[in-house]
Amino acid sequence: MLELPLPWMAEIGRPVAKRRLPVVLSTDEVAAVLDHLQGEHALLARLLAFVRHRPADRRGAAAARERPGLSQRALSVREGKGGKDRVVMLPDSLVADLRAQLARSRLVWSADAAAGQAGVELPHALEREYPRAGSSWSWFWLFPQDRLSTDPRSGVIRRHHLYDDTFQRAFKRAVRQTGIAKPATPHTLRHCFATHLLQAGSDIRTVQELLGHADVATTMISTHVMRMGGMAVRSPLDRLAVAHA
Repeated sequence: MLELPLPWMAEIGRPVAKRRLPVVLSTDEVAAVLDHLQGEHALLARLLAFVRHRPADRRGAAAARERPGLSQRALSVREGKGGKDRVVMLPDSLVADLRAQLARSRLVWSADAAAGQAGVELPHALEREYPRAGSSWSWFWLFPQDRLSTDPRSGVIRRHHLYDDTFQRAFKRAVRQTGIAKPATPHTLRHCFATHLLQAGSDIRTVQELLGHADVATTMISTHVMRMGGMAVRSPLDRLAVAHA
């Protein structure tokens, strides 16, 4: 701005981002963690592990906002990674539990509607364009909170979705109970999804599309995790041991 020469700035190196390999659980470890979760937390974790949409910026809220298409066996993810929409597969094993969760959620919505409670907060300018849409069943949460809360910005009392921190605490507690010595979080399930698909022989482009990655190089991080398990490359020490056995 001042157009002053600063030759010392040329000697300052640019920071280089360090690539970190993600934490990934094995299929047995994922099953063990799921076994230690109960109720809606168990269903939410299974959605994150086997349907796999990005937990958005709030790490887990996306599943609480979405409505599955049970007849099409698909889940539409709105404004996922990069603000893009996409469709991911919905396992048959989750359909019965999702129907039960939808029934519980509809009871909560009916009670709120009968009590005249404000509807859910709509994104962007939809509330101005469709002022009654927020009170409709089609916009209600799949995983609603068990109590009402006050919007700190508008002061409106409404029902929010299941808080991310609540699920994160339940997930970390389940990891501790299994005795797994890995810093696993709900976001770890995203990497598990990709790695397990690639291990099962899925095409990397398909996995890229399911995860919503703009660059396949991001998806390829999971291939490095696969190599850590010795699936692709065998250690020369193992061959030496076999030769001298």
